[in-house]
Amino acid sequence: MIHVVLNRPEIPNNTGSIIRLCANTGASLHLVHPLGFELDDKRLRRAGLDYHEWARITHWEDLGEVLEHLGSKQVSCFAMTTKGSSSFFEADLSKDVALVFGSETSGLSDDERGLFDTGFRLRLPMQADSRSMNLANAVSVGVYEAWRQQQFGGAV
Repeated sequence: MIHVVLNRPEIPNNTGSIIRLCANTGASLHLVHPLGFELDDKRLRRAGLDYHEWARITHWEDLGEVLEHLGSKQVSCFAMTTKGSSSFFEADLSKDVALVFGSETSGLSDDERGLFDTGFRLRLPMQADSRSMNLANAVSVGVYEAWRQQQFGGAV
């Protein structure tokens, strides 16, 4: 099982695309409030099309709350951050995992990153002068690598 945790997402188009991604890969989506948009935003609906009904979405008020819940279910939680010390592609994602992403403009704060041991703070490889990737793109890379390591379970 793959869990995607979006902590305070701000851009409805990104979240809509991630809803569609989760619906098509079987990943569960966890949205940590506050959101930077209304759930009925037309850009969210357009990007997610009619996939909302196929996606498993859970809403949370606090990042610590969702991490505690997932940890109690033996899910390994990884912070996806440009400040990570390990490459995402070196991580063992073959078991139940949660990929935790911060907001588009600020990522995960120092305190939020502090909720993860150093070995669970992962980064995607990028060119040296790059700042960050688009959230929906980064989530897609992460979900597909985890799904690949899980042998594409449930795929046709």
